[in-house]
Amino acid sequence: MTIKEILKFSKNIAVVGLSPDKSKPSHYVSKFMQEKGYKIYPIYPKFDEILNEKVYRNLSEIKDDIDIVLMFRKAEFASEIIDDVINKGAKTFWLQLGIKNEEAKIKALNKGINFIEDKCIMVEYQNIFLKKYINIV
Repeated sequence: MTIKEILKFSKNIAVVGLSPDKSKPSHYVSKFMQEKGYKIYPIYPKFDEILNEKVYRNLSEIKDDIDIVLMFRKAEFASEIIDDVINKGAKTFWLQLGIKNEEAKIKALNKGINFIEDKCIMVEYQNIFLKKYINIV
């Protein structure tokens, strides 16, 4: 699937490492996606609510289907969470800008899971759906 197709057909995004700190990328990127109509499922070790959503401690606590698991943790954590992504049946594992993990990539692709790394989901959304074409006369 292309990034455009992933963003077009996905509805539920579990955000691993969603910080309650409004200045952190995980917070404002998730808020942006929420404002664009996506259901956000924060995964964070503390807090009960972030962005007016119930906070989960891990992916397996979420009862709903998850389309995208969006990770804002250090790259090595992807090697641990990929098994949860597979068990949850998520369609896409997305590592935010600056995060790459070859082991998680191989596992995801071998299981038919879309894998995106080192890209910001908010920037990709803006580039695909919010482009403005200006005609210079």
